Amino acid sequence: MASSTSQQQQQQTRAALKAADAAERRERLRRGLPGVVELLQSRQADRIDDADIDAYVSLNWLEWHGGGLRLTITGRNVCAQSVPTALV
Repeated sequence: MASSTSQQQQQQTRAALKAADAAERRERLRRGLPGVVELLQSRQADRIDDADIDAYVSLNWLEWHGGGLRLTITGRNVCAQSVPTALV
């Protein structure tokens, strides 16, 4: 029984670490998205890390279109949420 409980705790710990890593990576990508958009607009997509491109596509923030990358509606919403609002 104790071995089973220990294994369950280890699995839960691994799952929690994996979830924390995924959340941290997603947050890093979210913060970097406006800069990626600037690179796309200036036709410098080659400066975006391939792994980040894959991650943005898997998050549905970017999509391949006609051999190039473009921002999706979801990606536009993520960018809009990250822009600080002006104080009135």
